[in-house]
Amino acid sequence: MTVITAAMVGELRAKTDAPMMECKKALTEAGGDAVKAEELLRVKLGGKASKAASRVTAEGVVTAFITDKVGAMVEVNCETDFVTKNDEFIALANACAKLVAEHNPADVAALLALPLDGKTVDEQRAALIGRIGENMSVRRFERFDTSAKLASYLHGTRIGVMVEFDAADDQVGKDVAMHVAAMKPVSLSSDEVPADLIEKERSVAALKAAESGKPAEIVTKMVEGSIQKFLKEVSLLNQTFVKNDKQTIEQMLKANSASIKSFKMFVVGEGIEKKQDDFAAEVAAQVAAAKQA
Repeated sequence: MTVITAAMVGELRAKTDAPMMECKKALTEAGGDAVKAEELLRVKLGGKASKAASRVTAEGVVTAFITDKVGAMVEVNCETDFVTKNDEFIALANACAKLVAEHNPADVAALLALPLDGKTVDEQRAALIGRIGENMSVRRFERFDTSAKLASYLHGTRIGVMVEFDAADDQVGKDVAMHVAAMKPVSLSSDEVPADLIEKERSVAALKAAESGKPAEIVTKMVEGSIQKFLKEVSLLNQTFVKNDKQTIEQMLKANSASIKSFKMFVVGEGIEKKQDDFAAEVAAQVAAAKQA
């Protein structure tokens, strides 16, 4: 019987991106023949997409594409951070951003139906799931079509920002995009901060102020002071510029005869409840499965 070594499994894993256990099974079935094992994996993993579809995709990447006055930003998710380094996965995400900019799909379903290299985006996604063995999904996108300028900033692959701006110097847009990624404002101005966020902050501030034991009128002023401070902290124009703590963003823009029309920020997995895995239990399960095999 051929001994399947870790090196053999690792080599097949590098070629196919298939899960380690699947690689070992294929090599065992192929009697150690790497070429035959690769063929077996291509056949076996064709059905992986349907099996993986129920698994949570809270990792992923944000990609951006800008051409002339049109830009797009897309979040594509997967199960583990490992897959975010995969060239095919990144290529799919980049292709999605380009398709959004060029074709203006109405929603994610329309994007998935667009053609990509002889198949639809969704077919390419399913095929990639089959090769990698992890679930993945196109979560959301934002498209800009403007008479102004566009700038984007990607902090690694986990945070993406696109800014719509007017300025003679393109660096202004890039600086604002980077600032947004760092400071994460929720709105352009204090007037646009969502009401539900303000109410949450008001509730917290009221509880803290009440603990002071001061008269009601003082407590009311304390609460309002906290709210005004909060509005400045979360609105872009009022935030202190990360590259110059002597200026707010609004002051920096005025000094450069510039203005910001809108911005959008995506943070990978934001709002998705991640599954908390028990790593020790997972390893034990894999060892038990290997012994049974």
